[in-house]
Amino acid sequence: MYVVSVTVCVKPEMINSFIQTTLENAQKTRHEPGNVRFDVLQAESSANEFLLYEAYHTADDFVAHQQTEHYLNWREAVADMMEQPRRGVRHHSLFFGDSAT
Repeated sequence: MYVVSVTVCVKPEMINSFIQTTLENAQKTRHEPGNVRFDVLQAESSANEFLLYEAYHTADDFVAHQQTEHYLNWREAVADMMEQPRRGVRHHSLFFGDSAT
């Protein structure tokens, strides 16, 4: 499994627009053959901080995701909604779900 976690700090006045746009991207991503999951989380302590948790079968599946129309549309749509650049961390899964790797 290949996992990417992305932290996004959104301008407070853009929270609802960000959620709507991001949920649309997440729903379309879940239909990609290489996607295992795509979770959108909002911080309990800070309503304008979000975590996108994405899991793919392989790193190549993530690269393919970054070339989809819905991802490119999302990236462009949310660019001005962010207080600061998003922070992405890529991970190799050691234990995912009910089993290792």
